[in-house]
Amino acid sequence: MAVQAENTGAIDAVWVGDSILSKPRLECIPLLGAIAAHTSRVKLGVACMATIAQRNPVLLALQWASLDVLSSGRTWLAACMGYPASQHPMAAKELAVMGVQSKERPERLEEMIQALRVLWSDEHASFHGKYYSFDDVNLLPKPAQQPCPIYIAGTPRPTQIGERGVERSLRRIARYADGWMTNQIDLAMFQDYLGRLRGLLVEEGRDPNEFKTVLYYGTSVNRDREQAFREAKAFLDAYYQKDFTRQGVEIWTACGPVEHCVDCVRGFINAGVDHVTIRPIGQDLNKQFRIYLEEVLPGLNLVAGNAA
Repeated sequence: MAVQAENTGAIDAVWVGDSILSKPRLECIPLLGAIAAHTSRVKLGVACMATIAQRNPVLLALQWASLDVLSSGRTWLAACMGYPASQHPMAAKELAVMGVQSKERPERLEEMIQALRVLWSDEHASFHGKYYSFDDVNLLPKPAQQPCPIYIAGTPRPTQIGERGVERSLRRIARYADGWMTNQIDLAMFQDYLGRLRGLLVEEGRDPNEFKTVLYYGTSVNRDREQAFREAKAFLDAYYQKDFTRQGVEIWTACGPVEHCVDCVRGFINAGVDHVTIRPIGQDLNKQFRIYLEEVLPGLNLVAGNAA
């Protein structure tokens, strides 16, 4: 699929997922390394690195820098905190096995990003935080990209963490990240959060025009909208091991004919999304991927330019 995506000339990035135990799959860094060996143009992203708070910063810095060098500077790291232990039993197991308490994840994420940045740039890198600490480290090789981009992925919800929690989450993104990746979000919330982020970026002394946004979104294409929904729900239920509501499916996935899916994606592009990461969803993933390449993507290009 990655080779097909590159060969279209219209897709800018290929993304993989990340977990250690919560889902059985190839670990993201060697997987991206394999993809790097078979491609030469597309960016190589992880959406999102949910286990970043469980990793050692020096080792991760070397692994990611190596990937960036091997791919000639094509990496794209989107970091997130992953599920809290209370929301998913396998997430709880993963955190326990890795020796990380769920409540530590926000601070660990912040410290990790700071530690990676200094390791990737300084010849005498030192960092002293609550969870990570090292002195006078000259990590080699440094990434090919300087700076090497780090986005923060997340969609904070007041129903889950309260308004103060949302403010802290948005402040974290504005303070530490090169961009924001979001999913499971409606247009109104996206526009609200983007406006608030731009204000926070100014407060942090940063240029909002240099800050980029990514939407992680799905398409389940079928002339029968109900069948498209059923296939999307079956896929998401199995993948995330939970029972998605209709709203939960449709806030994350455009379900229906090509024209409907194009309109859904276009709405976010018009609202200010800089990059759209599409996950084809359905009973036949190869078929959905082909429909995306041959019908959805051209439909977007006719109106909105390259957005995938």
